[in-house]
Amino acid sequence: MEDHSVCSTEVPAGNKASFRETSLSGHESHVPRFSHMICIINFLCFSSAVLEAIENVIQDVLKSLAQKKAPVLTLANRSDWRNIEFKDSVGLQMIPHCTTKQIRSDCPRSAPKFALMLKILSVIYKMVQSNTYATKRDIYYSDTLLFGSQNVVDNVINDISCMLKIPRRSLHILSTAKGFVAGNLSYTEEDGTKVNCTCGATAVTVPSNVQGIKNLISHAKFMLIVEKDATFQRLLDDDFCNKLSPCIMITGRGIPDLNTRLLVRKLWDSFQIPIFTLMDADPHGVEIMCIYKYGSVSMSFEAHHLTVPSIKWLGLLPSDLERLNIRKDVLIPFTKQDQNKLASIQKRPYIACQPMWKKELEIMAASKLKAEIQVLTSLSSDYLSRVYLPNKLQFGGWL
Repeated sequence: MEDHSVCSTEVPAGNKASFRETSLSGHESHVPRFSHMICIINFLCFSSAVLEAIENVIQDVLKSLAQKKAPVLTLANRSDWRNIEFKDSVGLQMIPHCTTKQIRSDCPRSAPKFALMLKILSVIYKMVQSNTYATKRDIYYSDTLLFGSQNVVDNVINDISCMLKIPRRSLHILSTAKGFVAGNLSYTEEDGTKVNCTCGATAVTVPSNVQGIKNLISHAKFMLIVEKDATFQRLLDDDFCNKLSPCIMITGRGIPDLNTRLLVRKLWDSFQIPIFTLMDADPHGVEIMCIYKYGSVSMSFEAHHLTVPSIKWLGLLPSDLERLNIRKDVLIPFTKQDQNKLASIQKRPYIACQPMWKKELEIMAASKLKAEIQVLTSLSSDYLSRVYLPNKLQFGGWL
């Protein structure tokens, strides 16, 4: 589904009238503690702000109709690098006054998206009012014929979040959990369920509502973000979390979903321990590491909640391949797509402030070869957990 042309014209907001009457039904059988009351007040205030933001959008639509004008929705160009600035302490964030595009109701190309946005806004409004939640998948399956694909729903939800300037989780929309966490960590979920992530043969699924977890406890000395599930599981099997020193391991199983990124940020805020990444030595692995560290262009409007600029690149470094005398026949030649991806990464603003990263990317570009983490098994089956990671962590082999 395509958007209409870029336009920065917006309809003046005017005076907003409220569509609702606020009421509080149901009473506790006891007097809640003061802290609990504060939480309730904060929740009600924020819920009211979300409802008001949606009402303002609908008010503008009704105002346009009353003036016999075609209603439009104005969105920031989330994928345009011209709307992005880099700050070393935050990562990629959207600039305050960015270029916008209009989703018009009178244009055949954009009218379907206009309708979908109003539909999902109504779903969000009802959920916030009733304090209920739904996953993006729930919303898609509520009317598959209308939405067409899950990707359409995902994009519309992100556009709404950006338009309202409200984090997606505050819109009562959750993501289906994708990532795993294991190691020296325990916490309590929003419903009171106690979770213990002590390293074992199996990992714990990243919670779907990271914002709601509390009572986080850990004695971990560091956190390790692993790109791939296969590597993550191998480290679990090798009992890596306990052999060297207590740690927390997380994997987004490839490109991380929002929940995994939120959890990494929450753990960083809670414990302030070093965070290292273990990625393939290829452009795709570097891209994934950059998402954790600096964020993505499409989600730059939420950078302050998602990025952890202190993350370090532990491995697999391109320079490690020569240092460890990895045989050329187990390396993989670059594709044209790899070359284009690497060239794109090298031009990004954060590479300029990372001279050691820049050097590693130059080594990768010159060799035109890439390697998966599993290449270390060519040295020995347990080389990763027995030699590579312990040496790197002990002697400071990170960037």
